[in-house]
Amino acid sequence: MEFDGALIPGHLLRRYKRFLADVELDGGDMVTVHCPNSGSMLGCLGDRWPVLLSRSHNPKRKYPLTWEMVHNGRCWVGINTHLANRLVVDAILDGTIAELRGFDSLRREVSYGDSSRIDVLLEGPGERCFVEVKNVTMVDERGRYAFPDAVTTRGRKHLRELSVMLRRGHRAVMLFVIQRSDGRGFAPAAKIDPAYAAEFAAAIRCGVEAIAYRAEVTPRSISIVEAVPLTIR
Repeated sequence: MEFDGALIPGHLLRRYKRFLADVELDGGDMVTVHCPNSGSMLGCLGDRWPVLLSRSHNPKRKYPLTWEMVHNGRCWVGINTHLANRLVVDAILDGTIAELRGFDSLRREVSYGDSSRIDVLLEGPGERCFVEVKNVTMVDERGRYAFPDAVTTRGRKHLRELSVMLRRGHRAVMLFVIQRSDGRGFAPAAKIDPAYAAEFAAAIRCGVEAIAYRAEVTPRSISIVEAVPLTIR
């Protein structure tokens, strides 16, 4: 996925009200930007860390600039959770995600479960595969990529709904998209949300597949490039 036009550089001043951040542009102007991430963004909010912003041409937007990534001194971290599904679709279609090759059709945001929408539904002769996508921006104290970065009741609900699809005879996949490159391996963030970690382990025992893939994040583009080993603990 390539960005439309060059991203706008600046430095992070603060993030607040979940979906807003103040940024000092390289020219010195102070702007309020949209933050497309509802998590705590633990490890992504360093004082005056470099950030890159995209510009929307929608005249109805109150805040035309969107925060896309932050540099932590080691790598760019993609913080826009809305891009994760798009990255997954591109990687399925080009065959990068080996576990999800060979299906005839791909649909996005299909209603299922208890008033939910599955991120990606793959279908082939006699087979349906439900794929839930989660964006990962955190590295834990052991240097592992980890999810979630805040307590998530919604995330637990998605795990339960995947388990239901499995019991109905379908494939069910939890896919973690890691938008940074300075960690090793992946594990659920049990210290942050032990209930999610327990639900995750239960889903795996039930037969839900869990896979993690890392995306290469650059100022010009973001794309999924490789699988990351996953551990339950």
